[in-house]
Formats: sequence, structure tokens, C-alpha cells
Amino acid sequence: MHDLFSISGKTALITGGSRGIGLMIARAYVEHGAKVYISSRKAEVCNDAAAELSEHGECIALPADLSQMSEVVRIVGEITERENQLDVLINNAGATWGGSIDEFPEKGWDKVMDLNVKSLFFLTQKLLPLLEAAASAIDPARVINIGSVDGLHVTMFENFSYSASKAAVHHLTKMTATRLASRNITVNSIAPGPFETPMMAPMIEQMGDSIRSAVPLQRFGQPDDMGGLAVFLAARASAYITGTVIPLDGGVAGAS
Repeated sequence: MHDLFSISGKTALITGGSRGIGLMIARAYVEHGAKVYISSRKAEVCNDAAAELSEHGECIALPADLSQMSEVVRIVGEITERENQLDVLINNAGATWGGSIDEFPEKGWDKVMDLNVKSLFFLTQKLLPLLEAAASAIDPARVINIGSVDGLHVTMFENFSYSASKAAVHHLTKMTATRLASRNITVNSIAPGPFETPMMAPMIEQMGDSIRSAVPLQRFGQPDDMGGLAVFLAARASAYITGTVIPLDGGVAGAS
């Protein structure tokens, strides 16, 4: 049974891995024996996070601004130079933007869509050779996309491009899972609800009690909640699961 939930010896790339949900996943993977590459836009923050995680296992920083296609190509080249195969790709890098429907700007749409949707698709596409090299019918390679509960229901926040982008991520998950199943690559999404992350911090500061009270389990998500599900989706135990969107939200989506 232990082997069913082991990710020891696997190699993973986690985008947006220097903070928030990405860091929660990176920490869980490192502590459970995976070799982890983390990427984020700010090189110093990425390097610091990798150094701290390396006290518990193997973590390598690959800073990149994945909203730019040239950077997507570059990071794929760096991974390919270092590794012959990639067991797990976590597409977590993302951005949000808030604004009223009357004043929401074009740049708030393009920035979010380029990073949350476009870069996710093309990074996955360009890493397919490495993912296929790691894949088998019994233990497929894994693509895990980080969506959001905001892509499953109408949120209280005016984050139009973010919610639309995460709904797109969920649908892309199903489409790519269908196309990649024959290549022994599974694709699933995690749709987090409220977690205490830097992205959520301004909203929690303004209306934390209201956000918490809207969660049926009456609490924010914890790092172990995220890490546990991400480890499961990379482990042998989940090998027959693909094309799913899993809410990790304390019941928010089901109560909407």
C-alpha cells in the first residue's frame, strides 16, 4: 500500500513554485522524495525558495516569466538539457486582476489569459517529449493543472478574466486528457477554494470572515490539504484518473 502513494524518485516541474499553492506542492513533493524544479518570475524569490526546500530534499530553481513565449521555450530547453524525462508537470503559475465590469481594462484581461491559459497550454505541449519518456500504462506521466473554484461557480469577486481563465483551464484539462490518454499521460485539475496565499491576502484582509463563513467546513485550506492531493495525483494510486477537475474548497462549489 505504501508504494501506491509514493512519489520518491520522480522528477517534477512546478511553475509558480516559489510561493503560495505552488510552494505548498513543492514542499510536499520534496519532503516525499521527488526531485523538484520550481519556476517563478522573480529570480531572487525563486532561488531563496529552492535553497530553503533543498534543506529537506532536492529542489532546483529555474526562474522564468512564463507569460512570454520566449521564456516558455527557454525553460523547456533548460529542463531538456538536465533531464531525459519528466514524471510530473504542475501548471500552477498564475495571475489575477480585479475591477468593475464598467472599468475592467484590456491589460487586465490579456495579462491573466496569457499566463493562466496560453502559457499553460504551450508549456505542456513543448514538454510532451519528456513526459512521454517517463510514461507507462501502469504509471503514466502526470500533468496537474491548478484551476480554481472561481472557475466552477460565480464568485463574489469582480475578477472577470481570472474566473474565465480558470474555467478555460478546467476545459483544457478535459480536452488534453482525452488527446493524451493514448500516450500514457494523465491530465487533471485541482480547483482550490480559499487558501491563505499572497494572491488571496488582500481579499482576506478586507473580508476574511465573510470568505471563511462561505466555506461549509468553516476554515481556509491548509498546506497539507494541497500537498496531500497533489502527492496523490502524482502517485501510482491515481494512475486510472484522468480528465477530472477536483474541487479542493471545503465544500464551496457544492454549496453554490
